[in-house]
Amino acid sequence: MDKHLVDEVVAAAARVVAGGAISANGHGNVSLRVAGAQEMYFTSAPSLRGLGPEDVVRVGLDGTLLEGRLPPIQGAVVAMHTAMYHDRPDVGCVVHTHSPYATAFAVANRSIDCWIEALATFGLADGVPVAAYGPRGSEEAVSNIRRAVRPGVPAVLLSNHGVLVFHRTPELAILIGGVVEEAAQAAINAMALGGPVEIPGDLRAAALQRAMAFDAVGTKTA
Repeated sequence: MDKHLVDEVVAAAARVVAGGAISANGHGNVSLRVAGAQEMYFTSAPSLRGLGPEDVVRVGLDGTLLEGRLPPIQGAVVAMHTAMYHDRPDVGCVVHTHSPYATAFAVANRSIDCWIEALATFGLADGVPVAAYGPRGSEEAVSNIRRAVRPGVPAVLLSNHGVLVFHRTPELAILIGGVVEEAAQAAINAMALGGPVEIPGDLRAAALQRAMAFDAVGTKTA
């Protein structure tokens, strides 16, 4: 295996844990697409906490284990990672977690709406959709995910399961996971105050445009 790619996966797993958008037991998985090849590097341990190089395997995008040892319970979710790489050529990293607040929405089979500005800014102006439940790793589960994912939307809730995020780089995928968890937490806290309120549709577009304008100008220095 390519040591650089292994190290990238291990570092990404550590950033997920450090970001806090993860369950107490650290359950989840991270994968990276291998540029120019029909394969990915994938975490094989049940937890992202304390993940080491020995916990990374090489898997073909057809689901074939190419190198390393992959326990069946982890292998069961390979298909939802490979589906994102097949369907979204721009995706370079997929992250799956059971982040507590977002998973609460997944368990309730309820989408996350655009309650915080960061969702509008990072491609989730229409919120985070929910994929209908299917047994872990089944064709039904993967088909439900594919049906739920909207063009350009980098995240989906997995009914009665957890969260799946995907983006061009590990940094962006991890950022999106954190934003989704933040929105879910804010909404649950807001329920004690009458419930969360969506940002109006026209203002969601304005928030994105303003963020893009700031990005285009850059930071001014003296």
